[in-house]
Amino acid sequence: MPFQPTRAMVLAAGFGIRLRPLTLDRPKALVQVAGRALVDHTLDRLAASGIETAVVNLHYKGNSLRQHLATRKQPKIILSDETAELLDTGGGVAKALPLLGVDPFYVLNCDIVWRDARENSLLRLAERWDDAAMDALLLLQPTVSAIGYRGIGDFNMDPGGWLTRRAEGMVAPFVFTGVQILHPRLFRDCPAGAFSLNKLYDRAAEAGRLYGLRHEGDWMDVGTPAGLQAAEAALAPVRR
Repeated sequence: MPFQPTRAMVLAAGFGIRLRPLTLDRPKALVQVAGRALVDHTLDRLAASGIETAVVNLHYKGNSLRQHLATRKQPKIILSDETAELLDTGGGVAKALPLLGVDPFYVLNCDIVWRDARENSLLRLAERWDDAAMDALLLLQPTVSAIGYRGIGDFNMDPGGWLTRRAEGMVAPFVFTGVQILHPRLFRDCPAGAFSLNKLYDRAAEAGRLYGLRHEGDWMDVGTPAGLQAAEAALAPVRR
């Protein structure tokens, strides 16, 4: 039977500094695109993919997010409260590990929106997962076609999906979408407190256990007002 995660984590605790002034009165996760809060775009995707439980971390204006999520029926929401200390991406997931179980799980950023070409990207990731070879499997978008993204990419990917970091001063062909499957063993001996998932990606890459999958469809970085505007324009035809 094909592997399919049943749990996911949504990273929603950040300050949303790049989205100011939109985040002066609300958390980034509650900024709207195409008439719906960013966190709901993400949770809708998870629900449609059969995810039973989603852990959502909160920090900045956490009570607003808490109240908003109380209205959701699917998936089941468990909150990971980082009010006392913002833990960054890696520390946030590490804190939530007891809520995520012993099997591989999805982790998604909340400041992204994507459309699939034909197949469900979350299910494609699950089909690609190879537990014997991987500690992390990242969904990647070709850098040149990323909507609202102004960076120079993150990774190189070989034909087998093995990832290496972009060399300094170079443009990489792929940007990380913020959608991934991680195994709990990736966090073995991880730092205490706040740290970035990038630290664990680098460790997995050195061990040859960091893999990628090319996204088939559109991907939008809505972490800035310009990116948000670009996403609104890209999604407008769908809403007519």
